[in-house]
Amino acid sequence: MHHVRSLLVALTLAGQACAAHHVTATTTTPTATAPIDAAAIVAATDRTDADRSLDAGRHPAELLSFLGLHPGDHVADLMAGGGYTTELLARAVGPTGVVYGQNNAWILERFAATPWADRLARPVNANVARLDRELEDPFGDVHDLDVVVMNLFYHDTVWLGVDRPAMNAAVLRALKPGGAYVIIDHAARLEAGVKDAQTLHRIEEVGVVLEVTAAGFKLDQTADFLRNPSDTRDWSASPSAAGEKRGTSDRFVLRFRKPLH
Repeated sequence: MHHVRSLLVALTLAGQACAAHHVTATTTTPTATAPIDAAAIVAATDRTDADRSLDAGRHPAELLSFLGLHPGDHVADLMAGGGYTTELLARAVGPTGVVYGQNNAWILERFAATPWADRLARPVNANVARLDRELEDPFGDVHDLDVVVMNLFYHDTVWLGVDRPAMNAAVLRALKPGGAYVIIDHAARLEAGVKDAQTLHRIEEVGVVLEVTAAGFKLDQTADFLRNPSDTRDWSASPSAAGEKRGTSDRFVLRFRKPLH
């Protein structure tokens, strides 16, 4: 079983990535707008001290560059929480763009209601549309999105009992052809699957790839700017439990594409 799983993973990570790059290289037309200046966005003087305190562990400039955003894009932040990532997206797409910030009832009731409301009151977030919806249908009638991001929450969908096939299918429907679905999460130990999702707030990268590609996505690219080979992956990456280790977990960054046809 281990050898079969390893072969399946290799085919998914390598074969699909090559296929996705082949398609985009031959069919994507140049964008009419210049890429964003990620470093300038992160350096903006009106960002809050609380947000800046997270930057060393989050690498926001690298994330924004990886997302490939342009002014005017329509993007979404799934399980936005208090909106750290949402505001970065809002700054990136600018006043001609839109950011859909989604939270479900669970996260709003327990953690995010006040910080999320405070975030949306900031003028820089005037282009953020609030979506209070469950993950199985996070967007409603929203469609033709350029990018959807889920930052450090996919593992939580396991122990919260989210219907992940329905969630991933909803993301696929909401994206425009060629649109990107980017997932960042804390890496679990090899062959841990989803068993550490609640206790250690981690999930095995391979399982995420298999679930998302099963929904019809193609794996397009991975990134290593949040990788930490020295992480033993045996401690809880939850912000409330990580303590001084917060921001040092080994995290994977995956970009999937909705097929053009």
